[in-house]
Amino acid sequence: MATYLIGDLQGCLTELNQLLAEVSFNPSRDQLWLTGDLVARGPDSLGCLRRVIALGDAATTVLGNHDLHLLAVAHGIRKPKAADKVDEILQAADRADLLYWLRHRPLLAEHEQHGFAMSHAGIPPQWSLEQARNAARQVEAELGSVHYQERLQQMYGNQPDYWQPALSDIEQLRYTINAFTRMRLCHPDGRLDFEHKAALADAPSSLAPWFKLRQEHRDPPLIFGHWAALEGRCDTAGIHALDTGCVWGGSLTMLHWESGDRIATSCPAYA
Repeated sequence: MATYLIGDLQGCLTELNQLLAEVSFNPSRDQLWLTGDLVARGPDSLGCLRRVIALGDAATTVLGNHDLHLLAVAHGIRKPKAADKVDEILQAADRADLLYWLRHRPLLAEHEQHGFAMSHAGIPPQWSLEQARNAARQVEAELGSVHYQERLQQMYGNQPDYWQPALSDIEQLRYTINAFTRMRLCHPDGRLDFEHKAALADAPSSLAPWFKLRQEHRDPPLIFGHWAALEGRCDTAGIHALDTGCVWGGSLTMLHWESGDRIATSCPAYA
């Protein structure tokens, strides 16, 4: 049995299939973990959803910001972004099943045997893993409830950018979703920054990547995607960046957990 972890697909089905074929992936014995953003700007978001769902229990994926935005678009809460290529999903005969499955994915997933934790963007500096787990379960329960459309509507906005127990329920939901799916840089006190999305070399000196501010926590290995500008490079021990910008003309990267080897396939610039 082998465990493979893969970065943001964003509709890049051809590249996903290439990597799975290269390692002779067998869902009856192997596991595939994905960092979220299965959909959006690549050529086949519908195919990516169907491919991952077809793997059944062999595949684990967390929710990304583009996945959540698709859910909001599908329910008329937001308009599609011009660059997104999700019309095929919205018009598909199995649309309801696809969206139901996506809505019930976790924000944070943990591997029982290997002990690693995965979320789309990371874990904010203020939280221990236990706090992150509790916050994720609360939001997941809301997204899985009859109130999910209200919660999708309430998730938009950059505030609050700092976690406090006194936050209202809706503020806690918004912070949690932003931390797990949109976070990159933080202020020294852990406050989230949403203005800067480029490479670390271009970031203001007053900001630091979230993973540099987690020194006080005893974390298990952490896996994240979302930040294509990192090009899969993270120099913090035990933290693995897997988004290598496939949809932007970079590559799709797969990590073989047991060996530590990375396998990548190059991609045309779809977006």
